[in-house]
Amino acid sequence: MPELPEVEVTRRGLLPHVTGRRIAAVTVRHRGLRWPVEPGLEARLAGRVIRRIERRGKYLLLECADPAGNAGMDTQATGWLIIHLGMTGTLRVLPEAPPPGPHDHVDLDLEAAEAEGVPPAPVVLRFRDPRRFGAVLWSPLPESELAAHPLLRGLGIEPFDAGFDGAWLHRHTRGRSAAIKTVLLAGDIVVGVGNIYASESLFRAGIHPTTPAGRLSRARCERLAAAVREILAEAIARGGSTLRDFVGSDGSSGYFQLDCCVYDRAGKPCRTCGTPIRQIVQGQRSTFYCPRCQH
Repeated sequence: MPELPEVEVTRRGLLPHVTGRRIAAVTVRHRGLRWPVEPGLEARLAGRVIRRIERRGKYLLLECADPAGNAGMDTQATGWLIIHLGMTGTLRVLPEAPPPGPHDHVDLDLEAAEAEGVPPAPVVLRFRDPRRFGAVLWSPLPESELAAHPLLRGLGIEPFDAGFDGAWLHRHTRGRSAAIKTVLLAGDIVVGVGNIYASESLFRAGIHPTTPAGRLSRARCERLAAAVREILAEAIARGGSTLRDFVGSDGSSGYFQLDCCVYDRAGKPCRTCGTPIRQIVQGQRSTFYCPRCQH
């Protein structure tokens, strides 16, 4: 499943090719995604200009403004296309639209805007999702109210936010008896620490994944918060992780999985101490750890 690094890699890849372009037409081939694509999406988006691409957790947020309206003031003149990649989704920028395959569900035909530095040739932004657990949704909320959207309001702090540190993690794990690995995956304290990155962060911090979250000391929370930021930043720099389906907006695979110290290395020697890596199941997800380095 694409996690924060993969979504951020996608966002950064889209920026130079999509921002400032006008949506000339929208084609929806399959509306039965995780949440159905609304019937009027094509007409609602046509003619709008994509002003910005933001990310909140694993959601991509495309600000789409009507150039004839008063964007930012009139809630009908600006809105947000909310995209979730689900388990197998990708967003690709294509210079020409090849014939769609059975899993190519939504196309946005983008024209060049009249702005300096925008590539002149039209492109297609294509959403592909073999398992159809992703989403393409419209929200007319202004930016000041977007955080209250039902899909966004329960999300924890961003890991690269200046407010996320050991003090934050320590304060928000008090009274939590669940294992720290499970708490990291929940996303209500900090977003984006998916299964791969939780295992790797806990290894780097030297924390056993079954440790009750509420028992972590302030010092251990400091190490874990730092490890989370470091691991996610390294994953973004490596283009994310490609285990099965994920590719970036240009079709490139990610390579962070080649750097993993514990994830998917059960039985192999720890890169630090040589002890065989172990695998357990927590919340129906595989967890990998070193029994010697993590305690």
